Amino acid sequence: MRITNHTNLPEPVYQALTHSDYSRGNSNRSVTQLIDSPRVRILKTEHDNLIQEDASDMVWSVLGTAVHNMFEQHQPDGHIVEERLFAEVDNWVISGAVDLQRSEEDGTVTLLDYKCTSVWSVIYGKKEWDRQLNFYAWLVEQNGETKVSALSIVAVLRDWQRNRSGEKNYPQAPIVIVDIPLWSRQDRDSYVRERVRLHDEAEFLRLTGEPLPLCSDDERWKKPDTFAVKKEGNKRALRVLDSMQHAEEYMGEKEGLAIEVREGRYTRCEDNWCRVAEWCDQWRSG
Repeated sequence: MRITNHTNLPEPVYQALTHSDYSRGNSNRSVTQLIDSPRVRILKTEHDNLIQEDASDMVWSVLGTAVHNMFEQHQPDGHIVEERLFAEVDNWVISGAVDLQRSEEDGTVTLLDYKCTSVWSVIYGKKEWDRQLNFYAWLVEQNGETKVSALSIVAVLRDWQRNRSGEKNYPQAPIVIVDIPLWSRQDRDSYVRERVRLHDEAEFLRLTGEPLPLCSDDERWKKPDTFAVKKEGNKRALRVLDSMQHAEEYMGEKEGLAIEVREGRYTRCEDNWCRVAEWCDQWRSG
């Protein structure tokens, strides 16, 4: 990846933002790669020397790393900090670094992962958190007799506002614990093996000249479709609802009304969150 400095940051700032010690160790793929789209991962590999990112856009990632480093300096008794674990599935070596493993009195462990994130991620939740931590739980149990009993996110909220802390559902503090549902062992194992299968299949298709599998709506961060009830001939909606059923109920027996289906935006593609969109035939074809 080519890193630019369009905002003319001082050299020490530029170097700090662009420095990385990350390594997935001696593995084929990391957990974070496997829970993401196979198409995106392969296109990133193929176009790595063409992808550009400005150093100023890396500030939130670096802030997250700094938060991790600060917390990882402390390892009380009964805690394992930043352990990278490995396991093999169908000849693929998988690795993942668990931020914190906390021993419980019953002999089980709770896994915690640090996130420097937005308030809205906590309010609305992120499916990626569920997948990542359950993948880590699978890794931990593959590496010994330890049983995982709970999962949590330690969320540091970079945009928290004290004057909004009294609002309904708004976090009460700038750092909060978010409990993540622990899947059954069978569900975790099925998920891991399915992700390996999907990525392996995508690599085979690319190798044989076949089209890459498409990103799912979920992988493209598609917002839900909405349903606008409008007077015929008017551009402005009388009401925008979240389902066709609700729109039909609102419209009732009134004449001269119509329902317009407004397709949800593909946020990852449209808002430049995906660094390989310009080489993606799925995105170009609409």
